[in-house]
Amino acid sequence: MKPGKKLLVLFGLWIVLTALFLLWNLTSQNIGYHLPRRLVKLSAICLTGGATAYSTVVFQIITGNRILTPSIMGLDSLYQLIQTAIILALGARQISMMTRTTDYLVSIVLMMVFSLFLFHIVFRRGSHRIFETLLIGMMMGFLFSGLASFFQVMIDPNEYLMVQARIFASFNNVNTTLLAISFLLMAVAVCYGWSTREILDVLSLGRDMAINLGVNYDRSVRRLMLLVAIMVSISTALIGPITFLGLLAANLSRQLLGTYRHSYLIPGAVLCALVALVGGQFLFERVFSFSTPISVIIHFFGGIYFLYLMIKESRL
Repeated sequence: MKPGKKLLVLFGLWIVLTALFLLWNLTSQNIGYHLPRRLVKLSAICLTGGATAYSTVVFQIITGNRILTPSIMGLDSLYQLIQTAIILALGARQISMMTRTTDYLVSIVLMMVFSLFLFHIVFRRGSHRIFETLLIGMMMGFLFSGLASFFQVMIDPNEYLMVQARIFASFNNVNTTLLAISFLLMAVAVCYGWSTREILDVLSLGRDMAINLGVNYDRSVRRLMLLVAIMVSISTALIGPITFLGLLAANLSRQLLGTYRHSYLIPGAVLCALVALVGGQFLFERVFSFSTPISVIIHFFGGIYFLYLMIKESRL
């Protein structure tokens, strides 16, 4: 089956799951209450899944490694540190008075400042140092994670519960204002990112081949890394970190579609992420009535899949 037809199958599966998620157990009496809330949750799922899958595909092309995700740059750990530091500094009472929009914008700005600082350090000499970026990002991630754990020990137990509620990804109680801002930022990022899909095809051939084919490699990598940082910052600040979702979506897209063209791989990864999130949310929320966040389930299966990829890569 051609990649285009496989994309249509994935799209059809997503439509079916979306209809089930929205219309399950709706009646004329409760449709006015449940449907708007489900639409908000579905919008958050689509934005988060799309941003995570898109950024992971681009990041893996830049690094030339199928088992890496953008979280290795330390943005997830930075988000946890930001949320912990805000609650430690202001306290639960002040946090309750702070609007979610302020918290959201502060998180995005700080994550973007960190990304720009990291890229400036690594690329200041104008040379491609992608592995230095990953190494520094990973070290900073360990530092942020350690600081977050240290601050969490210092805060009140009740405030610690508030920290836990913020750092675990959840699609419940999504702020519609934040959702609108996120969609606007994502629309700008996707418009630019989609225009670079042919460049990604060339970058996947390797640095030397891309340069020989006329691609300004260093400039393209810097711009794409910034695009990845923007998408990860938006999705993380809106919902919270879902580390292994991008790993699952990107690699399943490659296995299912069997092509190198990113005009197919990127939509395929996005659809795989949406099918996983919408289907998982529907099963665990509507069918099984579980209260476990879908991010926990994604991390469980994503960790197993990560180990599978590690074993597979070690045998090649």
